Order: sequence, then structure tokens, then C-alpha cells
Amino acid sequence: MENQFQSFHARYIKLSAFIKKGEPALLLAPMEGVTDFPMRTLLSELGGFKFCVSEFVRVNQEILPDRVFYKFVPELKTNGKTASGCPVIVQILGGNPVKMAKTALRLTQLGALGIDINFGCPAPTVNRNDGGAVILKEPHRIKEIVGAVRAAVPYHIPVSAKVRLGWDQVEEIYKISEAAVLGGASWLTIHARTRAQGYAKPIHWHMIGEVSKKLSIPVVANGDIGSLEDFKVCREVTGCEHFMLGRGALSEPSLALSIAKELGVSDLKDPILTGFGNSKERWLPLLQRFVELGEPQAINPNYTIRRIKQWLNLASRTQTLTWAEPIKRSLTLEEVWQAFQ
Repeated sequence: MENQFQSFHARYIKLSAFIKKGEPALLLAPMEGVTDFPMRTLLSELGGFKFCVSEFVRVNQEILPDRVFYKFVPELKTNGKTASGCPVIVQILGGNPVKMAKTALRLTQLGALGIDINFGCPAPTVNRNDGGAVILKEPHRIKEIVGAVRAAVPYHIPVSAKVRLGWDQVEEIYKISEAAVLGGASWLTIHARTRAQGYAKPIHWHMIGEVSKKLSIPVVANGDIGSLEDFKVCREVTGCEHFMLGRGALSEPSLALSIAKELGVSDLKDPILTGFGNSKERWLPLLQRFVELGEPQAINPNYTIRRIKQWLNLASRTQTLTWAEPIKRSLTLEEVWQAFQ
């Protein structure tokens, strides 16, 4: 596969400024309803990430109104970057190559610095509507969609794809990755599970390693990197130098910096979050900042409280936060802050 596609991709690889072989990088994963604008802003402020990938923009008509794009990716109004200057790649999801291409072009006209295509979402509703992981069943469609988007957007804009190993067999990743490469993907992010697995164990990092050896484009490893030790194992097994962090970044806010330091790309000389742990004294200013960032976009007063509870529930899966129990029963922000007294 490598010999077949290497020359085909030489020109695109040169333009993939976000991801290059030989330049390790850590990415913030797209998580619908989780890594939204306030969370991207906050986590990029903490440091460690080279860039973020937005929540997916669902493409189900010829072209969406600009206000929809601005709603999901407000960073389009600030040169495609968060307040701290971290670039944001816009992710789109859909099954129609023409509509996806038109959407991608419009996003670049609005300031998107790159386009990522979602072929990995396992949500049944999304899959029933011809989006996300269901397209893994037909790898030729991955080539068609990536190719259409690649042809539509300006030459200097990278186009990437995020996939799973397959629909129900891990070996499907070989045809899937081949299709993404032939379509013109600048890099490929692989979540090391099938759609059938959802988020269940085991994680098949070794398959990412097997695929990355065969591709001429960079591969980003994704899935179950919840600690520095997880990262070290993932790097050893996959042989990758690029990684995407999702739930781990929320469960342990210092993890991105720790991994960035291990990769040799830490952007802070004296990280304030080193050894963050489960202390409520360390979490309080973080939650306060999150509320500050989220309040202007809050749908209603309960929205912000729900987001705080969501975050703490994620963190509670990997560490003990006894002080957070009262917050789970809080009905107002005042009650939330009282839990820290």
C-alpha cells in the first residue's frame, strides 16, 4: 500500500501543517455536547494541545445557514482559533459527497483552517441517517466523500478523516484506511474499536500500529488514553507520534500537559496543573472559569449546572471526588459553590 500511494500523497503531506511525520502532536478530540466552545476554550488555555477538532456539524441539506456554523464553531469569527490561539479544525458528518463538499467549501470561506470528516460516530440515530460509522460498511464511499471535499476546498486547507477500525471486524481498517488515502486525506485519526464495540473493552491499539506502518500519511491514535501510563503503552504498541485525547483530558485536566511534556512539545515551562489530582482547591478555579466561558452561551440556567455535573461525572470514573457528591444534587450555581466551602 505504501508504494502505491506514497507519490500520490507527496504534495498533500507538505501542506498538512497541523500534522506532519517527525513532529509529534496532541489533539483534542471532538465529543458532541462535551468538547464544545467553552470546553475547547478552557482546555486550550491550559495548554498541551496543538489543535482542537470541533463537534461535528451534521450535513443534511445543500448548505446550512452561516449562523449554524457560527453556533457550533464560534472560533470561525476569530480566525479559526480559540482565545489562546489554538487552531480549531471543523468536523463535518454526512453521507452525500456533493453536500459535504459544498459545506466544507463554505466553512473554509468563513475561516475554517481545516476540515475533518466523521466516519466514526457510533450513535444509532446518526448511523440510521447515513452518517458516522455506518459508512465504514462501504469503504468506497469514504473515498468518494473525502475526494469530493478535497477537490472542493482550497489547496492549502488540510482534509482529514476520523474512523473506527470497522463496523464489526477490526481487519476492515485496511480497506477503510486505503479508501481515505485514495480520497486525498491529509492524515487519518483511528479510534481503536469497531462500531459494534461502542466504547466497550478491549481497545485494539495494535491494529493502529499495523495500519500506520502501511500508510504514507500520518496516523493519529485515539481511544482509552486516560492516564500518562496509558499514553506510554499506546505509543509503544502503535508506534505513533500523534495522539488524540478525549475523555482523559476532562477526567484529569493535567493529562494533556503531561503527555505534551513526554512528547517534547509542552508549551509551558512551568505547568500550573502538574499533579492536578482530585483536590477541590484545584478544581474550583477550573470550574469557575468554565462557568465564566459558558454562561454567555447557556440555553437556560440549568444548562450550565448540567454541564458541570457532566464533567464531574466523567472525572469521577477515574478518580475519587468525594467533595463532588453534593454538586450532583445541586439545583443552582449558588449550591454548587457552597459545596466548595
